[in-house]
Amino acid sequence: MSDDPPWEPPFAGTEAEHLLGALDRLRTTFRWKAADLDAAGLQTRIGASALTLGGLLKHLALVEDDCSTGRLSGAPIGEPWESEWGGGDWAFTSAADDSPERLYALWDDAVARSRARWDAAVAGGMDQRVELTGPDGEHAGLRRLLCDLIEEYGRHTGHADLLREAVDGLVGEDPPPGWHPRLGRLPVG
Repeated sequence: MSDDPPWEPPFAGTEAEHLLGALDRLRTTFRWKAADLDAAGLQTRIGASALTLGGLLKHLALVEDDCSTGRLSGAPIGEPWESEWGGGDWAFTSAADDSPERLYALWDDAVARSRARWDAAVAGGMDQRVELTGPDGEHAGLRRLLCDLIEEYGRHTGHADLLREAVDGLVGEDPPPGWHPRLGRLPVG
């Protein structure tokens, strides 16, 4: 039995297990960096940047649902996005109007839905094609779409590092052992 935290990818596993494990590690690190803040903490900005942890929570919730529906299978993105989404930078900017509880719930719920969809998708093999197409009409591979989501989290987890340090000085690469968010409904990891 391993002493690794539950968010660590497998030490030796399949390609799908490694990719999903890497995604879950980034999700956990991101959620830890955004965890347990009030509205002021979620709206903190650094310098001239308009990014906030609240905006990142909402943006990544939207990305989770978009990647695991329309881009993956062509399915509609569903609620709450279909009735609210304003396009463009809407997720980043509209987060200032949402309570911390709503922002955490949006992200937690989107990740739960996305995990289930990705688990079902990778069961069909990593070589399958997805609904997302390039400019030439070629369908992307499942592997590419999953790597794109990992890259999105990598970029925004770096942003979250800087923002969280500005809020209250929290630094570090990994959550402490046994960590779970206090706000939001779903434990991560």
